[in-house]
Amino acid sequence: MNIIKLNAIPSTNDFLKNLCIIQPTENYTVVMAENQTKGKGQRGSTWESEANNSLTFSVLTKELLTPENSIFDLNVAVSISVIEALKEFEIPKLNIKWPNDILSEEKKIAGILIENSFAGQNISSIIGIGLNVNQTDFDNLPKASSLKNITKKEFRKEDIMHNIIEKIKKNNNLIANGKTDFLWQEYHKYLFRKDVPSVFEYPDSTKFMGIIKEVLRNGKIKISLENNQVREFDLKEIKLIY
Repeated sequence: MNIIKLNAIPSTNDFLKNLCIIQPTENYTVVMAENQTKGKGQRGSTWESEANNSLTFSVLTKELLTPENSIFDLNVAVSISVIEALKEFEIPKLNIKWPNDILSEEKKIAGILIENSFAGQNISSIIGIGLNVNQTDFDNLPKASSLKNITKKEFRKEDIMHNIIEKIKKNNNLIANGKTDFLWQEYHKYLFRKDVPSVFEYPDSTKFMGIIKEVLRNGKIKISLENNQVREFDLKEIKLIY
């Protein structure tokens, strides 16, 4: 496994994408940055991380996904991989907030952004992961936390990174062998607010009540509404308020 360690770069995902363009890049190449200045999150948001105290890295996977299988399978596999790794470090009360934010004690500790590129039947994916490890200050971010704040312990970032990567490899093998049912069962086991009445918000700030029933193989979320209607939503259509 090729690991590239850098000091300060705008985005590990962008660095790895550019690397793949200019030279042959082996599967599971990893780019890790001590300081990521323009990290990207879901919905076009930014991922804020504190230099030296946060774990920010990207992993290349290729020859895994095909047009025939679900692109969202990889989101599920990576989310479960992070959960499995953090459990080994005794991080409590872990959940996955749809689609793939990682929570502990209902606080966001990690974000995942997967970017896919298509070349005919070949799909390459860059998995970007940001994890708050030893950061302690989260000004104006009341729903964010870190492993240190939650456990009162310091952690070695690289130990966690290596553990996550090994879990990703293991779970990607399940995708490669068509054995994704286990991953989806685990994903739903950890799905935040599943079967619990919750408040959601449309892009125009209109709110509504609903109950998360499941996440579908295409990545959409199925929600039971107050009028007993069941609707499916994609990521840009709603967000969970909690």
